Amino acid sequence: MDRRLQLVNLIRQVAKKDITPAADESLFDSGLLDSFALPDLVSLIEQKFAIKIPDSDLNPRKFDSVERIEEYLDSRG
Repeated sequence: MDRRLQLVNLIRQVAKKDITPAADESLFDSGLLDSFALPDLVSLIEQKFAIKIPDSDLNPRKFDSVERIEEYLDSRG
């Protein structure tokens, strides 16, 4: 399974909605996620990709879309 599909599945799990957001769609502006869902999403990302995301990175802007999450993961190398 490719990473983008894995991320979409994690977003669906947190949002409890069976929708597929566009890669550049704002997950927060669209109402799919809210600030309370961010820690849940980050926790799932940490588990799925075996990484640790520092609290200082818990910023909705970094996780605002599938593309931004991918960029963030790429930057963590």
